[in-house]
Amino acid sequence: MTSDSADDSPDGACARSFAGALAAGPLVLDGGLSNQLEAAGHDLGDALWSARLLADDPESITRAHLAYVEAGADVVITSSYQATFEGFARHGIGRERAAELLALSVESAREAARRAQASRPLWVAASAGPYGAMLADGSEYRGRYGLDVAELERFHRPRLEVLAAARPDVLALETVPDTDEAVALLRAVRGLGVPAWLSYTVAGDRTRAGQPLEEAFALAADAEEVIAVGVNCCAPGDVSGAVETAARVTGKPVVAYPNSGERWDAESRSWRGRSLFAAGLVREWRERGARVIGGCCRVGPEAVTSIARVLSRE
Repeated sequence: MTSDSADDSPDGACARSFAGALAAGPLVLDGGLSNQLEAAGHDLGDALWSARLLADDPESITRAHLAYVEAGADVVITSSYQATFEGFARHGIGRERAAELLALSVESAREAARRAQASRPLWVAASAGPYGAMLADGSEYRGRYGLDVAELERFHRPRLEVLAAARPDVLALETVPDTDEAVALLRAVRGLGVPAWLSYTVAGDRTRAGQPLEEAFALAADAEEVIAVGVNCCAPGDVSGAVETAARVTGKPVVAYPNSGERWDAESRSWRGRSLFAAGLVREWRERGARVIGGCCRVGPEAVTSIARVLSRE
């Protein structure tokens, strides 16, 4: 929700406003939420990852969002990436409380926007990560979970309903590793009354599961609910080609928020290698068609400030 429109906006106003913002010019997205939480000293080693703090320390999530807004982000993504009814149940959290925590993820981002008292509009994207994020075993970077499209749709729809009811500006269907899950998510967002973006995690010119990106993006070309497409949590070097393909195939605005380029080791639950993220790449992504640009894992507030400076000069 924009910082100055709050909950009394008429139905559909938020959707039109965010779509209008996409058309008006580039938007700066935040960086990795886990990055900021870990920098503040929080241990995110369990299966719920940052979603655990929705129950244990929601104020820390609000502060992390605020850090990105103050760094220059126009759009913040909620802490619901790994928040699912199934994942919460494994930690002894019942369905009613889990729904409250999902809604709280949106409210925490709104609260950060209110505290920022920014003169510019601020937007909230409610994160819905892939099925593999709930498994917490790194399978979101592989896909192919052994579930069919109908099973994946049944998994995603209930939490998307809860997130949509909390009235974010957009649903971020993110880190999608294959086309089966994309089809399931596209079905699951129908009729929710909140627009969505669909963002794949990729390797080269293919999804993580190996499908050509042209085919993957084509799935969203005619989906009315999807107002933007793109890539996230991939290597920075894979962004330009994917952005160009997404824009060409769909004709929709493109989102781009890669990770730092380091590699996630699921067994040790740690990052390996060195950062390849550079703000100088932002101009190229923008020229290829990206309208929302930020970072994912291991990309912090300093990088977001650099992105904001590049985009403001344009």
